[in-house]
Amino acid sequence: MTDLAPVRTVTSPKRFVIGSDLLMKLHEHMLDLGNHALFICDEFIVERIHDEVLPALKSHQLNGVAVKFNYECTQQEIDRLSGLSKTNHCNVIVGIGGGKTLDSAKATANQLKLPVVIIPTLAATDAPCTALAVLYKENGEFDRYLFLPQNPDLVIADLAIITAAPKRFFSAGIGDALATYFEARACYQSDGVNLVLKRPSRTGLGLAKMCYEILCENAANAIEAVNQHLITPALEQTIEATIYLSGVGAESGGLAASHAVSNGLTAVPDLHHSQHGEKVGFGLMTQLVLENAPDNEWQQVLSIMFNAQLPMTMQALGMKEFDETQWRQVAKIACDKNDTMGNMPMRVSEDDVYYAMLAADAIGKRYLAQHAAQPI
Repeated sequence: MTDLAPVRTVTSPKRFVIGSDLLMKLHEHMLDLGNHALFICDEFIVERIHDEVLPALKSHQLNGVAVKFNYECTQQEIDRLSGLSKTNHCNVIVGIGGGKTLDSAKATANQLKLPVVIIPTLAATDAPCTALAVLYKENGEFDRYLFLPQNPDLVIADLAIITAAPKRFFSAGIGDALATYFEARACYQSDGVNLVLKRPSRTGLGLAKMCYEILCENAANAIEAVNQHLITPALEQTIEATIYLSGVGAESGGLAASHAVSNGLTAVPDLHHSQHGEKVGFGLMTQLVLENAPDNEWQQVLSIMFNAQLPMTMQALGMKEFDETQWRQVAKIACDKNDTMGNMPMRVSEDDVYYAMLAADAIGKRYLAQHAAQPI
C-alpha cells in the first residue's frame, strides 16, 4: 500500500549559542569542526578578526585567514570565496557579518562540502539559522533561493557584538521576525511548502507563534535597551526570537506573501538601500490586507513596527516618486510561480498584490498620522 501522507519537517542548526563576549572563546565551540578556518567577514570587523581572533585561535592550535565579503551574495562571489578557501587549504568556513555575508558563507561551505560556523553581527534577518541562501544578481535584484542540504553546524549570537550595531539593523530583524508567524500560519493553512521543500509542521508553526509572542512581550523594551547599548532580559529574548525562532520557524513553517513582496521590492531602484527586514515588514502589511486580517492583529503589528521605527509606507521605504509601472512589476515578481505567494491560503493575483500594497501604504500613513505626537 502506498503511503500518501505528506512529509513534514522540523529543521534547525546543530547548535545555537547565545551569550556575551563569545567571539574570543570561539575555540571552545569549533574544535570539532576544523582547524583551519576561512573567515568571511563584513568590512567593519575583518581587521578585528585578523588582529584579535586569529591570534587567540592560534594559541589553541587553530589557524585561519580573514577575507572581506564583497557586499553582494552572488554566484560570482561564492565562486571567489570558494577559490580562496581552496588556495588557503581551509577545512571550515566561518561567516561573520550581516545576512548577505552569512548566506555567502553558507553557500560557500555547501559548494566545498565543509562545515560552517555562523556569527551574526546584526539581528537583522533569518539568515543565521536556515538551510537557505538568497542569491542576488550583480545589480542587486533578487536572483533565486539556494536550498542547502543542511543547516549551519554552529550559530553563535554574541550579544556584545549585536548590541553595538546601529539600531536600524536591530529594527530590521524585528521586521523580518514579525512576519514569521503570519507566513507560517498561511503556509500551514494552505498545506504549502516550507523552506526545505516539505510540508509545514505543527511544531514549526508553534515555534513561529512563540517568536511572535516574544516580540509582543519584549520588542518595545528591547528597542530601548538597544538605544542605550544595554544587555537586558528583554533584549536577549528578542534576539533569541529574531535570530533563532524566526529562522527555525520560517524554515519549518514556511514563507508566504510577506517575503514574496519583499523579493518584488528589490526591483525598485529607490529601495535598494532599504534593509531586507524593512521590506519584509511592508510585505507583512500587504499580506494582512490580502488576508483581511482582524483589527486586533493589525493594531499589534502596527504598534510593534511603530515602536521599532520600521518603515510603514512606500515613502518611508525610500520611494522618491510613485511609478505605477514599477509597483506593478513588484506585484508581478511577488506572484512568480517559483516564489512563496503560492503558500497563501487563497488564490492571489498580481492585481490583488498591487492594490494590497497601495492599501498597506494608506494604512501606514493613517497610523502614523494618528500617532505622530506620541513619543517612540
